[in-house]
Amino acid sequence: MSNSLKFTQRLFTGLMAVAIVEVAAPIFPQHQTYSFVASAHADDDDDDDDGGSSRSSSGGSHGGSGAVRRGGRDLLDMLFGRQPSTPRRARAVAMPDRSARQIVALGLGEQNIAPLSQAGFVIDERVTIALSNTELVKLQIPRGMALDAARAEVVAQAPDATVDFNHYYEPEQREDADRCDGSDCTMVRHVIGWPNPATLTCPAHLQIGLVDTAINPDHPSLEGANLETIRMGETRPDALQSGKQHGTAIAALLVGQSDSRTPGLLPNAKLVAIDAFRRAGKSADRAEVYDLVRALDLLVARNVGIINLSLSGPSNLLLERTVQAAVSRGVILVAAAGNNGPAAKPVYPAGYEQVIAVTAVDRSKNPYRRAVRGEHIDIAAPGVGVWTAASITGARQKSGTSFAAPFVAAAAAILKSTRPDLTPQQISDELTKTAEDLGKPGKDPVYGWGLLNARTLCVASNDIP
Repeated sequence: MSNSLKFTQRLFTGLMAVAIVEVAAPIFPQHQTYSFVASAHADDDDDDDDGGSSRSSSGGSHGGSGAVRRGGRDLLDMLFGRQPSTPRRARAVAMPDRSARQIVALGLGEQNIAPLSQAGFVIDERVTIALSNTELVKLQIPRGMALDAARAEVVAQAPDATVDFNHYYEPEQREDADRCDGSDCTMVRHVIGWPNPATLTCPAHLQIGLVDTAINPDHPSLEGANLETIRMGETRPDALQSGKQHGTAIAALLVGQSDSRTPGLLPNAKLVAIDAFRRAGKSADRAEVYDLVRALDLLVARNVGIINLSLSGPSNLLLERTVQAAVSRGVILVAAAGNNGPAAKPVYPAGYEQVIAVTAVDRSKNPYRRAVRGEHIDIAAPGVGVWTAASITGARQKSGTSFAAPFVAAAAAILKSTRPDLTPQQISDELTKTAEDLGKPGKDPVYGWGLLNARTLCVASNDIP
């Protein structure tokens, strides 16, 4: 055998040995990183939100099954001096917007349920809704029947009932790459002239309702807060509790203690918070319209006059009817406009006429780039880089229309407490007519009537500019 052939064989054997060693113990320089990304399921940015960043310094994401390599260099790159390929982004997997096997209805009577049972429908859950004085029923559809056909069958059997799909709703939140430097973490609220909580002269018996994900009541920001938490679906043995990231952040923004790292807008208010969400998959939280209807009904029954809804999803006939019934009882509903982008269609409940739809701006009063726009937008509030609680401890910046809605809900609560005779429409009119006009004169699809102005709310005289 020639010397050149022997050399080639030795070189090939050496390369194989290096490859085997690489599998057992990576030999890459320490500054080269490998990270893996699983399918994305939700807009939550709090996979590890204990006060630090949720992303590694290398910019990678948390691992998962079915992963693909991002960044770094492979063995052949190292040996032959090739440049690493462009990092690949994981393809987001769209979550379904409704249950594939369920129909919900308001107003089904026994005379309707009997023939539906004979047709193969099975009652999954049922409960009386005081707001509409009717029964809310969740039906499992017959095996082999298409969802559209199932809804049509229920409508045919109960033409006087309100029937629709069991739609899903998600918390409205997006990741914010910017981090607070510790010097102006709470300054974003001063863009609208929000008073120092210590100087508020409004009545202390404010009560706000919140429909959101789970809340961590042991968070230092909520220590001593007047907080009541209720969980929907506790009777379902297979229901996984939702994550605490989103709900804790919204709760702290509303009623966080004034001497904590994340002081709330109304630290002396009572917050009645309902967790209507459940964990779907590894990291996504979603709420069924069945539970949203129940949550709204429960809050109204407890005489809660202001409800914050930092969530979004499709239009649904049952949700719309429940919204109308709540507003007719004098309840003010405030909802996030959504983060699907400027060209996206309206999301709900913000898209309903009776709901105050809130969009987000940054501290320079520029519109949040992901906020949904449209003629249904009523008002803008700070929602970019809002400093609030992380789920376990500490704090972090959050962005999204979710974090703008609580500013308007808190302002509406102050108006409601000082002028209880005002109707929901009058409360909305008071907020919008004093707003700072931004964008085109008058109401526009970007800012609505303009930026919330808190300077005219109930504050100490020396706190008014």
